[in-house]
Amino acid sequence: MKILVSDSITEGGLAILKDANFDVVQLPHGTPEEKAEACKDVHGWVIRSGTKVTAEMIDNAENLQVIGRAGVGVDNIDIPAATHRGIVVMNTPDVNTISAAEHTVAMMLTLSRNIAIGDSGMKQGEWNRHALVGSELRNKTLGIVGMGKIGREVMTRCRSFGMNILGFDPFMSQDMFNLDEVKIVDLDELTANSDYITVHVPLTDSTRNLFDYARLSSMKSTARIVNVARGGIINEADLAKALADGKIAGAAIDVFTAEPVDTSNPLVNAPNIVLTPHLGASTKEAKEGVSIAICEQVRDYLIHEKLNNALNMP
Repeated sequence: MKILVSDSITEGGLAILKDANFDVVQLPHGTPEEKAEACKDVHGWVIRSGTKVTAEMIDNAENLQVIGRAGVGVDNIDIPAATHRGIVVMNTPDVNTISAAEHTVAMMLTLSRNIAIGDSGMKQGEWNRHALVGSELRNKTLGIVGMGKIGREVMTRCRSFGMNILGFDPFMSQDMFNLDEVKIVDLDELTANSDYITVHVPLTDSTRNLFDYARLSSMKSTARIVNVARGGIINEADLAKALADGKIAGAAIDVFTAEPVDTSNPLVNAPNIVLTPHLGASTKEAKEGVSIAICEQVRDYLIHEKLNNALNMP
């Protein structure tokens, strides 16, 4: 059987596929057209965030049985089309948790202590110590949108800073949490009362543009927002306008509606913003973990018909 690996995974993951005697086709730097051609005769397809699996690709992949996403987000896969064809879509929901949570906290600290501005200024010969007075996280209120695994890891880390935690999750209630750790509220209350907001939800029809100009304007003028989840949950044009209009104090964004980002993205020239190129899951530990996990899942399904972390049931 043949496996297409169209994004970069680690040697540990590739070894699992090769040891199972799969014919592995690697196209981590292939164009969409090259990937579309290569998928036509494969039985399994391993991707990360760099490959967009369209309905047309799925329809042309006559032998395809499983698509494995090394990571959490699957908005780059046409799941209805895969389901219609009886193709299983799998992901690795647990492996990136620590990496994404730590990057979220790093972004919060970068914002609160003006680290990016200070670094850039010093490299230009400036010494703006008195102009870059920051703020402590202690006694500030953090609003966590999405209280799943990553949201809870962020909560644990930020409680160690002495922060007060508000949480919003449409699928969870206060009964599931200790009130001493987090108060579960609706999204409007969280938005209005948080000094920092972090986003940890998937991109769906209900979360797309969840933070538009109106919602951003209802935040405190001193508040900051961080997105290490998925591009599009915060409307990029609206965020740039909210920052330019002084509606909020700052933002840190790791994910974008179109990646890689070019200079036409409105956030590139927005004030008081920190941007990183989708680094939430980019640690050695996370990359190794998702590579091994998804390759094991794809192997086990194709050889033993074992389902693990399947997102659809054909």
